[in-house]
Amino acid sequence: MPVALLAGGLGSRLSEETETKPKPMVEIGGRPILWHIMKYYSHFGFRRFNVALGYKGEYIKRWFSEFASLATDLTVHTKAGLVLPMHNGSNHDLEDWEVSLVDTGRLTATGGRIKRLGEILGRPFMLTWGDGLSTVDIHELLRFHKSHGKHVTLTAVRPPARFGHIELEGDLIVEFSEKVQTKEGWINGAFFVVNPEALDYIEGDHTSWERGPLEQLAADGQLMAFRHEGFWQCMDTLRDRNVLEKMWQAGDSPWKVW
Repeated sequence: MPVALLAGGLGSRLSEETETKPKPMVEIGGRPILWHIMKYYSHFGFRRFNVALGYKGEYIKRWFSEFASLATDLTVHTKAGLVLPMHNGSNHDLEDWEVSLVDTGRLTATGGRIKRLGEILGRPFMLTWGDGLSTVDIHELLRFHKSHGKHVTLTAVRPPARFGHIELEGDLIVEFSEKVQTKEGWINGAFFVVNPEALDYIEGDHTSWERGPLEQLAADGQLMAFRHEGFWQCMDTLRDRNVLEKMWQAGDSPWKVW
């Protein structure tokens, strides 16, 4: 099953990093967060990726082109201007992925990007954003999706604490923690499985996936939740990015299962 990744947003809340690159290319541990997401999926055997490009999409194209060539031993024919991989050369850290980079428009909304990719794929597909990491069991997610027969499965997660949770008795703080806010209910954690029928709920490029389509799918009884109690963290702000970087540097990165 292919994996669709949305990587075309402006990333305005991370403007310190996204003035020169798209948000999915902001680095954690020296590699783009998009790479971390793809490494996670590939751990479960999913190695076909379709990436929806928009804002600064050329940056992502250039990175993957250079990543593929720089991780491989090369033979350079200077006069002919040819650069070829060496026969029996080392591939070092090169991943065994098939990555399709699809320009879906700079201002296209999330639903429009999904529809464009889905029409190319023509079959059920995994879907997530290019800015969130998790420890969701992809095999269990897919098993759950196949078991219920609905159009879409959404991974429901607990919102991570952003400012620290405090428990009060009067004015006395009796508990302070940065733990997951389990009392705040469930939120959309992405990591979807989508059947082609769901594309009919998307009108066009202007459609936001999170509004009309998901709302109507829910109203029609075609949207199911796969509950994930474990680690999940999006990268909306510089603070989020620093949290993930700190975890990586400390060797405490739950999503690193490879």
